Formats: sequence, C-alpha cells, structure tokens
Amino acid sequence: MLTVKNLNKNFGDYTAVENLSFEIQDGTIMGLIGQNGAGKTTTFRLILDFLTPDKGEILWNGKKIDSKDYDVIGYLPEERGLYPKVTIEDQLLYFAELRGKKRKDIVPEIDKWMEKFEVKGKKTDKVKSLSKGNQQKVQLIATLIHEPKLVILDEPFSGLDPVNAELLKNGIIELKQKGACVIFSSHNMDNVEKICDHLIMLKNGTTVLNGKVREIRASFGRSKLFLESSLTKSEVQAITGVNDVVIQEDKSLAITLSDPEVGKEIFMRATQNGYIPMFNQQPPTLEEIFKWKAGAGHE
Repeated sequence: MLTVKNLNKNFGDYTAVENLSFEIQDGTIMGLIGQNGAGKTTTFRLILDFLTPDKGEILWNGKKIDSKDYDVIGYLPEERGLYPKVTIEDQLLYFAELRGKKRKDIVPEIDKWMEKFEVKGKKTDKVKSLSKGNQQKVQLIATLIHEPKLVILDEPFSGLDPVNAELLKNGIIELKQKGACVIFSSHNMDNVEKICDHLIMLKNGTTVLNGKVREIRASFGRSKLFLESSLTKSEVQAITGVNDVVIQEDKSLAITLSDPEVGKEIFMRATQNGYIPMFNQQPPTLEEIFKWKAGAGHE
C-alpha cells in the first residue's frame, strides 16, 4: 500500500505540488490527471525520491521507503530511454538485474513478455531497428519484468495506436489482479475512466478532484441527456434549464442541462404520444469534467 500525506514541493516561488494526499491499496489502480504542468510528473519523482519534498511524507506499507523497496517498484517515465544499439534481450536483462533479479530467472521470461505485448521483432534485434511503438513496448516490459509491487506509469498510452493501447490496458488490469498498486497519468480520459478505481486531478499543483471515478461523475449530476423522439431541437431549446442542444449524426439530440431535474419535463413532453426510441440521462463524461476543472469550460 502506498500512502502520500500532505505532500508539498516548491521550486523557488513556484508551487509544483501543494498539500497532496492519497492512498493506493494493493490491487488498486489510481489515475493522476491534469494539464501539462499540473504537478503529475513532480509527484512521481517525489515518490521515487528523485526529488525531496519540502513537507509531507511518503510511506510504503506504513513505513518510509528505503533503498530495498525500490527493487519492487516499476517506473515508466514519460520521456522514454532505451539503449538503441543494445539488443532487446540484453536490455531487459540489464534492467531486471538492476532490480535485484537473477539472469537465469529472467531469460525464460523474455519470450513470454514479448508475446504478451506483441512486440514485432526478435529478442536478438537491436532496439534501434524497432518501430517507435515497439520500442515503447520494450520499455514497458523493462518496467514490469521484475514483477514490481508498485507500478508508476507516466503517460504510458502516449503514441500508442488503439490496438497497442488495448494491450497496455489489459497489462495494467493484469497487474491489478496480481495485487500490485498501480498509478498512472494520462490525457486520455477514456482510458482513465475504464480502468481506474480511483482518480486524482491536479491543477497548478492543487487537488481539484479526488475520489472514485463513478462517484466523481455522479457528483456533477445527470446533466447530459440523449433523446430520440418527435421533439425538435428548437422545442427542446425553449425549455427552461436546457443549456445546449446538438443534433448528432443519427439525428438524435445531445442535450446539456443546467438542472438535471429538467430531464423529467423533457421526458413527459417526449412521451406524450407514447413510445420513443431513446431517452438516456447520465452524468457528464470524465472528458467534459476535465475540461471544466482545467478551465476550458465553465467551473
């Protein structure tokens, strides 16, 4: 279990992280989101002891992290770093040995990991011969091959196509099933929403969202409504409490409400003649919430 308590980090007059607290239980995935410069990478570097906090503490299983604990941590930095002229096999062996693993235990595992992440190439290939996506997968394997108990992934989905992103998602879920604590940052809210148990959003180093994804969405109310009926766009727009109406490609209406209770009136009007094909009222997406909290929309 990873515990972060009242973490603060300043660089001169600039506050990178302010009073950050969270806990990640074993077998739990936490997403850390925020705009560039929000404090995500600084948080990771503080956990890894690359930076020293000005205030607060970081605990692993109730104790301060010591040098031995770093052998059970896997870290994938946002800026990838592999040795281009070294073979895949030698590279993976090197990183595993740095984490205290024995060569004889890792050699049989390399083929399994390459198959799991569908790396296109042989383990005797030099890294520079691989595509960017396959290089990224090799670095991910280097992060995981020593079977860490705490996994920190900084923008792991960056640059991955949908197929490889799905492989990575499955890999993260597998880590959870094996009992690891996983924390990752991402700008892809769809990935965060699908696999995270818990979510923290930072803005200028300060926590603006902290909780379970479903609970965070629910706290904003069911302000999104999708409707397919005989009601026209202008008729719906005329209803008090409707902020916006967009006609979608399938001719249904995507409606944004200022008050979720207005959904009841829309439902009554839409069904006054009986059956309608669709009425779906739900909370805003995590993507919409992110934009609001980041300042791109209303607060």
